[in-house]
Amino acid sequence: MKRILITGGAGFIGSHTCVSLLENDYEVYLVDSFVNSSPIVINRILSICDLNNSNLGKNLKVFKGDLKDKVFIEDIFSNADKSGNPINGVIHFAGLKAVNESVLNPLRYWQENIFSSLNLVSVMKKYNCNLLVFSSSATVYGKESSSPIKENSYLNPSNPYGNTKLTIEKILNDLYDENSNIWKIACLRYFNPIGAHTSSLIGENPVGMPNNLFPLICNAALDNNTKLKIFGSDWDTIDGTCIRDYIHVSDVAEGHLKTLEYLNNHKTNILKMNIGTGLGTSVLELIETFSRVNKVTVDYKFTSRRDGDSKEIVADNSFSSSLLNWIPKRSLEDMCIDGWNWKKNNVNGF
Repeated sequence: MKRILITGGAGFIGSHTCVSLLENDYEVYLVDSFVNSSPIVINRILSICDLNNSNLGKNLKVFKGDLKDKVFIEDIFSNADKSGNPINGVIHFAGLKAVNESVLNPLRYWQENIFSSLNLVSVMKKYNCNLLVFSSSATVYGKESSSPIKENSYLNPSNPYGNTKLTIEKILNDLYDENSNIWKIACLRYFNPIGAHTSSLIGENPVGMPNNLFPLICNAALDNNTKLKIFGSDWDTIDGTCIRDYIHVSDVAEGHLKTLEYLNNHKTNILKMNIGTGLGTSVLELIETFSRVNKVTVDYKFTSRRDGDSKEIVADNSFSSSLLNWIPKRSLEDMCIDGWNWKKNNVNGF
């Protein structure tokens, strides 16, 4: 049985990926500091496992700690080695991810995201664990990139969060170049993951005020006194609002599983891949779809544009789809239904 370590495994995408791996007979070492997530997620993951196969949960082991503590990481790898079943690969989700917060406190983002990643890969190298799937972001692309965005599009992040993601990609490039006959690395550049697990047991649960559009839509649907702010009504798009590429979080999780399998079964490489649907949806189209399929009202108002926003960010996902034999299969309607069911059943989060 393959033993995979998942950092940030209690987070939004991390928790769904843990479920996907457990359902496919992987042993999962979940590492999380629980600073931006809840330990309750662990019980929810186990509950999902019980719905499918009561034995799956036994393959999950949880470690609470911070990746900035190198001794903490070393102990996990060392004990796995001593058990005779070393860690075979790592999926690295851990890190801070709020764009607006990164602008307000850039040093914290550099310290958290870069230092923790350096610790992780140095320990991996020490213990000959040479397979890594890194959670990158479409924020590595510049505003100059025109949609659909290819992996070789211009890289020029417009915020500190994106800068840290691109810097980690560069670190991994250097690591691969140092010993290209050993490392198997994939950097997955997500576009806009939304939705939730169909069980409504896990979903997006932002700490503090949400920054992403979908949780804000859910909040506006829950509270008739809350109006959703739409930043700009005069973009050069079909209805004047920004266009983004939304993808179901469960499709993203399955993309990680496919990437892991690909790296396992192929020679050493370093890959950069977009994880999106290739379909553009405007803000108003998302609100209309959400309202229609869930039979709710979402009040909104237009405000001025935000600095740094782009009119359209949509993935060209042809490379990841062909290489991995992976195609996102859940519709925008599925995303809206699953995300709303999660929110209704977890009004106050975990």
